[in-house]
Amino acid sequence: MSGGRGVSGGQGVSGGQGGGAGASSGGEFRVYAIQYARRDARRGEHFLGHDGRAGEPHPTAYYTWLAVSDRHTVVVDTGISRARAAKIDGLDYLAAPAETMAELGVPAGAVDHVVLTHLHYDHTGTAREFGTARYVLQRAELDYWTGPWARRVARERWLMDEDDVAHLRAAEKDGRMDLLDGDAEVVPGLSVHLVGGHTAGMQVVRIRTARGHVVIASDASHFFENIEDDRPFPILHSMTGMYGAFDRINELADGPHLVVAGHDPEVLTRFPPLTEALSGRVAVIADQRSQAHKPR
Repeated sequence: MSGGRGVSGGQGVSGGQGGGAGASSGGEFRVYAIQYARRDARRGEHFLGHDGRAGEPHPTAYYTWLAVSDRHTVVVDTGISRARAAKIDGLDYLAAPAETMAELGVPAGAVDHVVLTHLHYDHTGTAREFGTARYVLQRAELDYWTGPWARRVARERWLMDEDDVAHLRAAEKDGRMDLLDGDAEVVPGLSVHLVGGHTAGMQVVRIRTARGHVVIASDASHFFENIEDDRPFPILHSMTGMYGAFDRINELADGPHLVVAGHDPEVLTRFPPLTEALSGRVAVIADQRSQAHKPR
């Protein structure tokens, strides 16, 4: 692979428990956005309330996030399974998240924690591929999707995959699930924060890096325009909760340039590619060489 930021020459992203080539120091993480799929869409699908621009093209990108320190390898959300992706009209599925991580020198077995920001199908679909990791989830999220209300709210049922949740419930019984009631430190330098809004137990992830504290907003802000223009996404559990989530994200991040939206193609232009060969698939949110980097 070309470029000085690649996986060759001892500058890869792998590190994990026990360190490794290029492992970060001082409890700081290197953070990467991995695009695994994309889809054409319209603006009206992405902003609450229709206006004169609702019919304009507005593509959707689908990501998982990888955070690596000298002691821990954490995946944030796990994307859509290949089987379900094949049933979604218009979805361009680039690669399963674990496949791309393997290209980066991070096998699924090296991941010690999987943070699930919420239980929508496009965030839980490959969780079972990380079979040795601990899952991190808000109790309010699991309670909602396994309780009576989600079954009655027909417009939401398609957003949850029964098989994915059954797998997570089995992991809970096996002692591999950390069910949280609010904010918590998952590992040193990486914490989760309950914000709600999009779903009952939506959580965001704050990560200490060489650039400062990054916040993976995931679906608490699907697009940069949601949070920057104070415009909620139309799929929401609580209107006021979504506005509150915007405020909390901005409080947690060390600057707006360290907020990472959940489905915005602009992630791949605001942050540089890991290598030329991985342009359009893997973006560097922060690493040891990016302290001075500003979004493009």
